[in-house]
Amino acid sequence: MSRTRHPVMWTAIVGTLALGVSALLSLMLGIVRLSPGETLTALFAPGDAEMQAATVVWSIRLPRIAVAALVGAALAVVGTVMQAILRNPLAEPGITGVSAGAAVGAVAGITLGFSGTHQWGVPVAAFAGAAIVALILLGVLRSRRDLGPGTIILVGVSISALAGALINVLIANATDDSLVRSAMFWLAGDLELRSWDHVGLAVGPILIGLAYLATRVRALDALSLGEEIAATSGVNVTRERTVLLLVAALVTGAAVAVSGIISFVGLVVPHFLRLLVGASHARLLPLAALGGALFLIAADTVARTAFGAVVVQTGVVAALVGAPVFLALLLRKSRA
Repeated sequence: MSRTRHPVMWTAIVGTLALGVSALLSLMLGIVRLSPGETLTALFAPGDAEMQAATVVWSIRLPRIAVAALVGAALAVVGTVMQAILRNPLAEPGITGVSAGAAVGAVAGITLGFSGTHQWGVPVAAFAGAAIVALILLGVLRSRRDLGPGTIILVGVSISALAGALINVLIANATDDSLVRSAMFWLAGDLELRSWDHVGLAVGPILIGLAYLATRVRALDALSLGEEIAATSGVNVTRERTVLLLVAALVTGAAVAVSGIISFVGLVVPHFLRLLVGASHARLLPLAALGGALFLIAADTVARTAFGAVVVQTGVVAALVGAPVFLALLLRKSRA
């Protein structure tokens, strides 16, 4: 076995074990605390478990963990892909405004009543919002071939500010208080009350999108080295970037539709993994999916168990970890 495979193999093994431990702890901890034995019995033999334990595991905590794993994997992989496409280490769905665009679509879908009458209305609207922002980024990339860290931040801040204004207009004109409360969820970025219905909404678009992105690892390697190298490697740069950004928008829209805006997952996870396994996307993408799922399950567990009576959203915990990393990367790039 080559030397380069050892860190990949050990990272995958340790990451898988950590994911299993994190998921088990997330099933055990909460207002109703379960022992490891009660949790495993409820999980693998629910007929032999107490009704309360089986209900807590299968109806409350397990769907929430599944949503966290899907959203974390989606955002981490999309962040990895966007950093290669834009050739910018700070690019990720939250910072570039793609998540904010998806939130505008989701809130529009909710306030227009799609959530009550059309099951796929909100996810489709979220994808449309994310796709519009992705096309804006593509236009900016064509006008400024190499986006510097400052440019990508300014573009993201501008798009996020516009998205915030549109969301405020939509909420202010909502016809029902219940629609306002539902819409506010997307601004917080939380996994409270996630159910198997939410898993069903997100799993198809996210898995299909991630499977497609996994087939484009050679193109991503070439694009991360620059347009000229990619073109001489046989990559149709314009078509590849457009398709990859639209697929990234689909995955982001599906994630935001069930979780709201959760930033920094796509920034922290890829940078940490590059330090361990290098820059090859054949190694990065599957490990990013694993690392993103682990990161968000852990963040969600901390959010609902570590602050007592204080209500803290999952997105806040992700920001507590991601914001210092973002600042450190920004300062390092500024000195370079």
